[in-house]
Amino acid sequence: MTERIETLPALEAVVGKVPGPRDLKVIDFLDAASLRWLQTSPLLFAAFGDGRGIAITVGGGEPGFVQAPDARRLRISLALLDHPDQAQPGLGFGGLFLSPSLCETLRVNGRVVSVAEGVVEIEVRECYLHCAKALIRSEFWKGEPGGEIPDTATAFVDASRFMALATINEQGQADVSPKGDPRGAMLQMRSGDAWFADRPGNRRVDSFRNILAQPRVAAAVLVPGSSRMVLLSGTACLTTDAAMRALFTVAERLPKLATCIEQPLLQAYDSAALARAQPWPALPAAADIDPAAIFKAHVMHSKSGGIMAGIARTALAVPGFMDKTLQNDYKKNLY
Repeated sequence: MTERIETLPALEAVVGKVPGPRDLKVIDFLDAASLRWLQTSPLLFAAFGDGRGIAITVGGGEPGFVQAPDARRLRISLALLDHPDQAQPGLGFGGLFLSPSLCETLRVNGRVVSVAEGVVEIEVRECYLHCAKALIRSEFWKGEPGGEIPDTATAFVDASRFMALATINEQGQADVSPKGDPRGAMLQMRSGDAWFADRPGNRRVDSFRNILAQPRVAAAVLVPGSSRMVLLSGTACLTTDAAMRALFTVAERLPKLATCIEQPLLQAYDSAALARAQPWPALPAAADIDPAAIFKAHVMHSKSGGIMAGIARTALAVPGFMDKTLQNDYKKNLY
């Protein structure tokens, strides 16, 4: 494979440096808006791992099935996870929570503090809202139940439109990032390897940073509308290989890099969690959840300091600034 990216400077030379403070919108607790998001969420993509590797599973149930006893803890019933054995004390946790018809996602990261009496308890260390582009590009909430689903894991991967990618850094901190694209542009299997492209997102590039530090990854791969899914796991690498990037051109936009998961293990199964969550057809969005207001609140409560953080907070104080910023970002920069 040519043009392999192996260092952070090489990555930044391709995708650019993170604009402004990297953790500006990250808080280390569950604020009122995040707690409300959890109350409306029937679907969770959950990663568990340490410095040796990472695994991902899906949790699902009635909205609010993940409980928060206080602002720094999550409690998840093991019975509501497809693979409860993944949750072990001491492992890093990465959570991606979806709320019906909302395209933003809530990301909550932390560590497993206990697994007892059928419940896994998580210490919250990071909480932030993720931009909507992955769910918009994949038309996630427009999934229609009952559609034709490929009967092999490889064909399913090729037909997918959404992926929750789990990565972990060398300190054992887990992360789950949403990836979305039209069918055929999300994932492609080539000679036994799984490939996907970089798209504009929140520009933190957590997944890519983690892959450079610890290349073991896992992913939950979906065809929206179906409770069938594929779990994918293997070793990833980043490349600017022109031929592979060209395969993922959408709207005449050539991605800047591609990721290869080498000879991944594919596990196709019918997800009980997805069936319980019933994300399709999508219910109306909760009227009292305002993503722009959540973004603003998280920036204001973030512990990030410095001149750039101060400038950002001053800009957010301008009425309507965040609404206009989100509208421009989503509509003009999907690819």
